Amino acid sequence: MVNVLDEHERTMAFADVALGQIRSLKQTAIPRNYEIWYVYATGYNAPLNKIINETLARSGKLTEADLEQIHDTYLSHIKTTDRIDKVGARVIGEIDDVMNVLGHALNMNGTYDSSLSDATEQLSSAKSREQIGTIVERLLRSTGEMREANKALEDRLTLSKHEINNLQQSLEAIRTESLTDPLTGLGNRKYFDRMIASAVQNALASGEPLSLLLFDIDHFKSFNDSYGHLTGDQVLRLVGVSLKQSIKGQDITARYGGEEFAVVLPNTALRQALTVADHIRHAVMAKELKKKSTGEILGRVTVSVGVSLLQQGDDTDALIERADACLYAAKRNGRNRVICEADPEYAIETRSRVA
Repeated sequence: MVNVLDEHERTMAFADVALGQIRSLKQTAIPRNYEIWYVYATGYNAPLNKIINETLARSGKLTEADLEQIHDTYLSHIKTTDRIDKVGARVIGEIDDVMNVLGHALNMNGTYDSSLSDATEQLSSAKSREQIGTIVERLLRSTGEMREANKALEDRLTLSKHEINNLQQSLEAIRTESLTDPLTGLGNRKYFDRMIASAVQNALASGEPLSLLLFDIDHFKSFNDSYGHLTGDQVLRLVGVSLKQSIKGQDITARYGGEEFAVVLPNTALRQALTVADHIRHAVMAKELKKKSTGEILGRVTVSVGVSLLQQGDDTDALIERADACLYAAKRNGRNRVICEADPEYAIETRSRVA
């Protein structure tokens, strides 16, 4: 009992801190904001606390846009595991219910089988119409009960099929979410690793070309240092939107990690891949970055791009390593440019790495 009371007091203290923060900052007391400040009070989510402290130190407040971005980035994806657990529990519960119904049906079947055996034995020794009538009545009653049990089983199995279909859809939605970067809406690193492995295998088997683009946001650290991580997150979103708008069909887009993005282009030769890379570079640069909380224009974002082409004998690591070397060559040679394996800058970068 003491432990329960202690837990009550502890959680009430977190709740008081959360409501106090909402009150002092004059924020709306909606569930999203309460969740943010409750988690902040617990201290269990260090990145969330860090971003809040930095933003408050810089501007003294958190706007609605700030709160929405914090929740989307630092809390939404945590719920995925909880959702999987809940769906799993529902699946187990559904299976238990069906097994209970099946057990009852099996018992009914056994009882009905015994009734048939008894009736057969009794009919063989029946000597009057009254005795036969009584036996037939019992058989009709048992048959009716069996028919009702079978109908109940059929209805329950139909309901279970519908429920399991819904659960399958829920799990598929969660699976998709688990492969999605919550900040940009692109595939995450897990998605990228899975998809590029499959794309490389297919390209090597078919002999079709395959190209890889690696993007890195230029001077990304300076955005964070000058305007804070929330603005840095906005930069990442901007690049994500540009990729979504530029890449179609079978092409694969993902946030590779940090401020790096990747695009896998099946059935695409090097020259075409360079055209795609430069198109995306211009698309990013064309968008003006505006600070959500103040409307201040912060300038334009640029990206550097490395491009590699799959070769016979390659594996995934070799393809990525060459694109990465091209990317660093682009960064070393002035940024906001595209470098591929055929460019002299790549050869210089490769020699410097070996040295």
